[in-house]
Amino acid sequence: MAKTTSPWHRLSEAEAAVNRAVAASRVGRYFKLDARKSSFTGELRAGAATFLTMAYIISVNAAILTDSGGPCTARDCTPVGNSTAAPGPECTVVGANPGYEQCLARTKSDLIVATAVAAMAGSFAMGVLANLPLALAPGMGANAYFAYNMVGFHGSGPIPYRTALAVVMLEGIVFFALSAVGLRSKLARMIPRNIRLASAVGIGLFLAFTGLQAHQGVGLVGASPSTLVTLTACSEVDPATGACLGGTMRSPTFWLGAVGFLITATCLARDVKGGMIYGILLVTVVSWFRGTSVTVFPDTPAGDAAFAYFRKVVDFHMIRSTAGQLGFGGFRHGHAWLALVTLLYVDVLDTTGTMYSMAEYGGFTDGAGGGGFEGEYRAFLVDAGSTVLSAGLGSTTVTTYIESTAGIREGGRTGLTAVTVAACFLASLFFGPLLMSVPPWAVGPSLVLVGAMMMRVAKEIEWGDMKEAVPAFVTMALMPLSFSIANGIIAGLGVYVALHCPDWARHVFGKASAVLDDRRNQVAAAAAAEAEAEPPQDVV
Repeated sequence: MAKTTSPWHRLSEAEAAVNRAVAASRVGRYFKLDARKSSFTGELRAGAATFLTMAYIISVNAAILTDSGGPCTARDCTPVGNSTAAPGPECTVVGANPGYEQCLARTKSDLIVATAVAAMAGSFAMGVLANLPLALAPGMGANAYFAYNMVGFHGSGPIPYRTALAVVMLEGIVFFALSAVGLRSKLARMIPRNIRLASAVGIGLFLAFTGLQAHQGVGLVGASPSTLVTLTACSEVDPATGACLGGTMRSPTFWLGAVGFLITATCLARDVKGGMIYGILLVTVVSWFRGTSVTVFPDTPAGDAAFAYFRKVVDFHMIRSTAGQLGFGGFRHGHAWLALVTLLYVDVLDTTGTMYSMAEYGGFTDGAGGGGFEGEYRAFLVDAGSTVLSAGLGSTTVTTYIESTAGIREGGRTGLTAVTVAACFLASLFFGPLLMSVPPWAVGPSLVLVGAMMMRVAKEIEWGDMKEAVPAFVTMALMPLSFSIANGIIAGLGVYVALHCPDWARHVFGKASAVLDDRRNQVAAAAAAEAEAEPPQDVV
């Protein structure tokens, strides 16, 4: 009697046959599937797992960068009420001007596409050129620095949007050059280790503080005239002062965001694949229902227009306003150069450190003790080049994502994992109406949790040595409290140099004294040798 096989068994056999065929093909040999003990379907699953864990960046990055105002200015504002006079610069900050809000909506659509394209291109190049299972996308931290420190909320910062994008592009070019000549890893090792660790912690606190505010988060904290910040979660806010109207902790959107936070945190605690996105999905879907106190589509002209676009579901959006917005004339001011150095510093530490960590986690290191890994040179060139592309599209620096560990944990060992991630980002380009409708109270919890995950390196700081602990604490404390990543870095390095100067001076003095003593001994020895070599003189 013929042996019967279950559908699952037949499916498993078919999968094995596909894996053998791909491994034996030119594609399999190029990606070294057999050499790295991987399989085609395993790589596809790994790519899907990585994408699920980092898909939040599409809406989060676009939302953060839109807070800068992008190319929108007061010229985009429209007269309000019966007034025919052109609104002043305050229309971009105070209240919600219809014309300015429409410009922000267009900018956000552009930035969603820019984020997806930069992630798609970077991940594809990493897979094809470096053959590594590492996914790339515009990085968290650098985007917040760009939006809130460089350009400022709705353009209130020291650097115009066009100049800020030029700074990002120039930083990418410099980063590419450093990678090409092999200086990148050497620069990363020059920064004191405890300052490097503290920078990661400080950026995490900065992101968490951003996610707790109203503009790009759940609105739990807000301004206070007496204590600077205070607990808010207001159901209604005074648009001029930001003060609560009607009491605190009464915001329906905050409580919905809190539910999303707990769901996402539970998923992360239980190591659920794609856990970062589930809370965002739930909060977003609930917010799509009109006629509720948490809807993202209020009964206003702007809400009606947003809902009409949302109902398209599928729509391919072409970038219209953010691509090519580069202004190199602003480099006459010191703010631009400070931003360039800060971005380069963060890139050298974050991207290079993450890449080495991922290589170590995946077992790709060379085993020689130097930390190198196969495909290292090409990988460095790819992520630096991706930053140049991202700036040209209107977005910020591209980095290797720590979420790549999800794919590696699923068995991703080759560049096919990264290529799969790129294919997923390509598919996301056709769902702009859905991605445009993700509210801030859905994004805020993910910022807080990304900040929480960045805290893990704090335990590696040498807290027992105050000459190391104090600069580290200053670095991480000033980033959120001054709302500036650059201020934290500069202050931390300054305190580090000040505390170590006496030791360095003592060391230099000791070296100089040793050299002088050695020289004196040599002179004395030479004099003694000459004295012994001279023949005795006859006494007359």
